[in-house]
Order: sequence, then structure tokens, then C-alpha cells
Amino acid sequence: MKFISEREKQKCFHSLEGEEKYDALNRILKESEHIVFLGGAGVSTESGIPDFRGKNGLYKKRDKAFKKYKPEYLLSIDCLEREPEVFFSYMRKNLDSRGAMPNAAHEKLAEMEKAGRLDGVITQNIDGLHQKAGSRRVAEIHGSVLRSYCTKCRREYGENFIFENEEPIPHCPECGGVVRPDVTLYGEFLPTNEYEQAAAWIRYADCLIIGGTSLEVGSAAQLAHMYHGKYLVIINKGPTRLEGRADLVFHESIGSVMRKIRI
Repeated sequence: MKFISEREKQKCFHSLEGEEKYDALNRILKESEHIVFLGGAGVSTESGIPDFRGKNGLYKKRDKAFKKYKPEYLLSIDCLEREPEVFFSYMRKNLDSRGAMPNAAHEKLAEMEKAGRLDGVITQNIDGLHQKAGSRRVAEIHGSVLRSYCTKCRREYGENFIFENEEPIPHCPECGGVVRPDVTLYGEFLPTNEYEQAAAWIRYADCLIIGGTSLEVGSAAQLAHMYHGKYLVIINKGPTRLEGRADLVFHESIGSVMRKIRI
């Protein structure tokens, strides 16, 4: 697809509706050589995992046991260090994704990677569903709740250690240190290797698909603003920052849009 200017390109794409819009998405993907996906909580809501700030999100839950705390505090390094029993109680009750299954979006992305059509997935989610669907090139910029490690000896533990541990505060059997989830908590820096990998994919991409995120979280927004490739596609039920720069915007279920992609 050739256009005289960026303005002409966007005018053409923004005029499309229905099946024409899906056809344009597939033309974009066919033409692109380095496709990257940047996703947020909305990718996993169709697997039954609530988002954080949505209408039925985790931050809107009214739980008497935690009513005196702000949600951001309950998932912060301050809470882990000052009130670890509260932290682990909240985590076990709200962040156990072990029984969740991948949905159409996860599966399509894994299919695209297997076909050599996707450079990588950058996810803010900590549920491990991309890997469960078969994706291997995944940058987990907020870590994963399915991994944990000892804060003292750094010994690593699997997905069941914290959730099935009978101690209010799980301790390392080797050294007695506290075992924490391998996730980025409020007040912590992002994992350097994961973020650098994500940034490298973004810089090299000629097509970026942003899905299931409003880009309100700084880490994802920062990565999105790094993108200067040819095509930008946004899939999110609600409004998303950068829509003014996007070629195609789908305010629809991410699973329904991803099903339309032809590999």
C-alpha cells in the first residue's frame, strides 16, 4: 500500500468500516516484516482474569478484609516489606491465575509467532497466558506471578509455592528468607532485561499492535511512544492514548478482532 503522505494514509484507513477494516488490517500485516504486539490487562479479561481499573476491575472490589488499604498499596513493595501478611493474603485471594486458560488473542499471537509473522509480545500482564498458549518470544515487563524467589538466597520457586504454602508469609526452606513473587510491584523498577528486549523490538518494528490497554500505565505508554514505524493498530474496548497516531482503531473485543487475522 502506497500513500503520498501520512495524512492521506490515515484518511484512507479511518474511512473504513466493517469487513473493509479487517481487510485493511490483514493487508497491513501481510506487508509488514517486523510485527510487535504490546498488550495489557484487556488481553486476559476474556480468560476470566479481571483488569485493574475497569468497571469490574480488581481496584473496584469491595473486600472488607482490605477496605482500609488503597489497592496500589496492597500491590506495592512498601506493603510487602511493612505488612507482608496483608500482602500475601491479598495476593493469594486476587492474583492466582493458575487455572486460567488462553483465549483467542493469546492463541492467535502464538500462531503468528510460530508462522514467523511476529517478532515478539510485550505484556504488562503477570498471568503467563501468552506462554501457556505457546508464545516463546515474550517480554514480561511486569514479571510473572507464576514465578517466585527467595529475597535472601535468590533460590527460585515455581508457580505453586506461594499459593499452596500454608505459612501466612512463605519462607525459603533452604535459608528461611521470605519468598516473594517475581513481579514488579508499585515502587519498584521494571526488570532491565525484559524492558530492554521490549524496547529493541519496538525500535525495529514496522507494525505495532497495541491491544487491551489504555496506556495509562507509564511503562507501556513509554514503550508505545518509542514506536516510529510505518503502521500502528490499536485494539481496545475503551479509548486509548495515541489513537490520533493510529492507522486503525478497533473499539471491540480483542479476541473477535484477532480471530479475523489471516496468517
